[in-house]
Amino acid sequence: MKKNSARLELSKEAMKSYGYQIVDAIVEHHDTQREKLPVALGSREEMDSLFLEEAPEQGSDPTQVLNFVLEKVMTTSTLMSHPKSYSFVPGPSNYISAMADALATGYNIFSGGWAASPAAAELEIVTIQWLLKIFGFPKKKGGGIFTSGGSMANLTAITTARRIKCGTDFSKAVIYLSDQAHSSNIKAIRVLGFKKEQIRIIPTDIEFKFSVNKLKNCIAKDRLEGLHPFCLIATSGTTNTGTVDPLVELGKICKKEDIWFHIDGAYGAAAILSQKGKQLLKGIEKADSLTVDPHKWFYQPYEMGCLLVRNHKNLSHTFTEKPEYLRDIEGNTSEINFYDHGIQLTRRFRALKFYISLKTFGLKEFRDAITYNIDLAEEVESNLRKSKYWEVVFPATLAVINFRYHPIEKNYTEKELDAINQYISQKVVASRKALLVTTLLHGQVVLRMCLINPRTTLDDIKETFDLCENFAMERELQRYT
Repeated sequence: MKKNSARLELSKEAMKSYGYQIVDAIVEHHDTQREKLPVALGSREEMDSLFLEEAPEQGSDPTQVLNFVLEKVMTTSTLMSHPKSYSFVPGPSNYISAMADALATGYNIFSGGWAASPAAAELEIVTIQWLLKIFGFPKKKGGGIFTSGGSMANLTAITTARRIKCGTDFSKAVIYLSDQAHSSNIKAIRVLGFKKEQIRIIPTDIEFKFSVNKLKNCIAKDRLEGLHPFCLIATSGTTNTGTVDPLVELGKICKKEDIWFHIDGAYGAAAILSQKGKQLLKGIEKADSLTVDPHKWFYQPYEMGCLLVRNHKNLSHTFTEKPEYLRDIEGNTSEINFYDHGIQLTRRFRALKFYISLKTFGLKEFRDAITYNIDLAEEVESNLRKSKYWEVVFPATLAVINFRYHPIEKNYTEKELDAINQYISQKVVASRKALLVTTLLHGQVVLRMCLINPRTTLDDIKETFDLCENFAMERELQRYT
């Protein structure tokens, strides 16, 4: 037989050289990120002109390919970990975890079952236990699983709730969430086959919190109509405003009504490590399931979500399958196969980056960073209230602040204010100097900052407001010319 030369390998020296180039590039990026423009812009036509080609039949020099990627791909991607990336929920990340991800990928660890990677499974057990303790969940009875992100964690939670509360018949099942719940929950509900008539979107109050009275009325009405209320989704840290729903009250309702209590804390739940956050999140420990995304406020690289549950058996009872090709690797009951606790069979080794970064920095540094983020947002709010140009639309909550340009000496209409704030956002993004976009609160166009990056400073924010004010004045000049 002819010797196979298609081994997809480099020599040892070539691998070292290639690896050093990548590490050097990542280190340089982390070291100089502040000096870069955070926003990437590019049309489909521009991207096609850079990258569109047929798959090459013959290979190219590895360094040439790498340099092309560094020059064209990495420079044309928005930097979510940049200090001036304020929009959506940023991904601050950290270098240690990035290197841990490289290790997990480099060794190509399969983190689905115990037999394949006992150490990987054990580290997921250990780090899940760390999170169970942080959130006050039962350490022995509780459990969880790392996912790609909050979307998959919420889908896993609702699937589990349906199985535990409804069995195989969910034709009369009803699920409740607020109008501020994250869109991933609606997506998950649709994926699971629920009809529109089975979804109850409860209006929030003036502070964007779940309206308890409206919820009680809705549950009572559904029961009278012979329906089956089975799950309630609360939010600890809404994306729009950082608002935390009344978790204690909602938990009591769910217990009384025998409803699965899921809390989506994808971004905000991590605030429990700070004193102010702990007060706001009181009642989170009563959830049947909790979503938290370490790739947000636990400063991990993408992708890393997490679902915690009060009873780990609820996961295994929902997702365990026993195909014949896995019969030799089941192990004993203490050896967890995480493919039995969620949707994925093939899973990457997500726990490693969380484990290494917590071991390296210590929980105190994470706690201090989260506290800094919350204090920074409150300082921004204080400064805005002292300005004659800006109006705080919703106060700083879990490091989110909403505001709009509204100079006191100008008699702008609401329509004009909407237009000028939209203009400010568009111009800031177009300048590429900051990622600052709008949202809608009570029908008003407002600017929103999510300040969960520990490397964002007050000077960064002051520079951004100076930029905003310059664009606002530019807009005013256009109005009168």
